[in-house]
Amino acid sequence: MPKRGQAVSKPKSRSLEFKPADEQIAADARLLSSQLQAMRQRLFPPTSSKTLRPFTSGEAARLIGVSDSYLRQLSISGEGPQPEVGPSGRRSYTLGDINALRRHLASQHEAGSPKARQYLKWRRPESDEHLQIIAVTNFKGGSGKTTTSAHLAQYLALQGYRTLAVDLDPQASFSALLGYQPELDLTGNDTLYGAIRYDEERVSLESIIRPTYFDGLDLVPGNLELQEFEHATPRQLAEAQREGRAGERLFFARVQDALREVESKYDIVVIDCPPQLGFLTLGALCAATSVLVTVHPQMLDVASMSQFLFMTSDLLQVVREAGGNLNFDFLRYLVTRYEPHDGPQAQIAGFLRAQFGSRVLTNPMLKSTALSDAGLTKQTLYEVARENFSRSTYDRAMESLTAVNSEVEALILESWGRV
Repeated sequence: MPKRGQAVSKPKSRSLEFKPADEQIAADARLLSSQLQAMRQRLFPPTSSKTLRPFTSGEAARLIGVSDSYLRQLSISGEGPQPEVGPSGRRSYTLGDINALRRHLASQHEAGSPKARQYLKWRRPESDEHLQIIAVTNFKGGSGKTTTSAHLAQYLALQGYRTLAVDLDPQASFSALLGYQPELDLTGNDTLYGAIRYDEERVSLESIIRPTYFDGLDLVPGNLELQEFEHATPRQLAEAQREGRAGERLFFARVQDALREVESKYDIVVIDCPPQLGFLTLGALCAATSVLVTVHPQMLDVASMSQFLFMTSDLLQVVREAGGNLNFDFLRYLVTRYEPHDGPQAQIAGFLRAQFGSRVLTNPMLKSTALSDAGLTKQTLYEVARENFSRSTYDRAMESLTAVNSEVEALILESWGRV
């Protein structure tokens, strides 16, 4: 108790001690963004942009599908792009060199022949080989959706397919893995939203697409701007209802229509969907020719996926009844972050296979410190060299990745009628 005559001190106002929540969060965002930018400049000097490592002649030969000795003979005879030769005489090739060699070798055979397609795997529209659009989705965070999307897109580019990566997640982790920091590298109207918006500021998708450091892999980046589609669509639907227009097609056909603008330039599109079942995800599912649902083998994740499937089914039924085309070439469940020696995880994986049979991919994506360690520098396992890890860890992770992605590639080839 204060003594008589002593002024009672008033408690300090919270507004003097603390910033308002929105200001504090904005300050934290600016701080984190500046630190990420500084980290990127340290990791990728001097231009602060990512580059892809060169490949050894052995790696290049495996990617092309020839022997290392044959590749050496091509180099000696001066055919195709010439490798970089190091001080020790070791030959190395960029991915651009590898793709140029593919085109060179394909040109030695009759166009469209099986031998030519062995080297140049591009789809043939005249043979009804349609643009394959793969939506990678789940609304449970931590299911490995972005990691799966990034490695799948890079794998397909390494195999020689013309690949377009589309980041539909406002958090833009997919874009960050492919070399773009959204709040620094994007200024506005340069995500997919720019090509699907409802007003006069809509632009062509081709003007939004950006190259990446992976030859043959382009990107439609994402950032917070994508969230505008979730806000604008209900307003458009309400206006359409008032005016008696068929407003449903205003949103579910827009992603598909945008991709049609550039379909002649690509073989495969990989879409990383946001972790929610909103208008963007529905648009991606309506545009998709195939779907991958990632699931972490834990009971809570499986229960969450059950609700996701119920909600997706109900919403897609409405879209189908409104005229949407929902005939997928394949729908597959991918078990991610799998630890084979974890008994409960093995049980959950077995449970999923018992329920869905062949709709669960045969190969799971294993949990690996190699994947997480590569992610510390915003890299994927396809970007880092083997010598950066213990060989057993790297080989185990790479074997798992290649098994999953080659299984998806086989499904794509099947959809094109190739055996």
